[in-house]
Amino acid sequence: MKYPDVIFAGSAASPEQYPRDGLPEIAFLGRSNVGKSSLLNALVGSKSLARVSSQPGRTRLVNFFRVAHEMYLTDLPGYGFARAPLAERERWETLVTSYLIGRSPLALCVFLIDSRHDPMENDLILHSFLEEYSLPYVLVATKIDKLGRSQVLKRERQLAQGLGANAQAVVTVSATKNIGLQALWGQIRATARSAKGNP
Repeated sequence: MKYPDVIFAGSAASPEQYPRDGLPEIAFLGRSNVGKSSLLNALVGSKSLARVSSQPGRTRLVNFFRVAHEMYLTDLPGYGFARAPLAERERWETLVTSYLIGRSPLALCVFLIDSRHDPMENDLILHSFLEEYSLPYVLVATKIDKLGRSQVLKRERQLAQGLGANAQAVVTVSATKNIGLQALWGQIRATARSAKGNP
């Protein structure tokens, strides 16, 4: 697999700090322990581009990673397990919500769930949010290396008929085994190309 040229472009605590060059943005979002950082690193062939922590909830800003002159991969703070004061969690939620609703370069949401478990309450809330605001998304089931083949097929069917019914695609991935990364890149790049051609 050929990896793209990716650099860390900066973190933002407010919309004023977001990139201003208008490149399409692909937002990664999901529970704090779903493996967002690991997946981002696997996609770009790095072990350290996105910070991976054993302690869930460490991403507290909106982090932008620029892929050459194609797009930004945007790592949003996770939900569900962040050990922080309520006021700080509410600030993160406000930041993420304002990004998702008001960010014009946002071309696609990569909605991550843990393949080993049924969708949890916060996953269902996020799904309803994406649907309510008609945000385009790909549903990505992570950590499939932890499941047997029959379990993976069963989960794929469940997601295709459930959370992923209105998704652009349902993709199963493993960051540690490099499974599904090509398929996910295909969805991401097709969306970014379309967004650049139709600003």
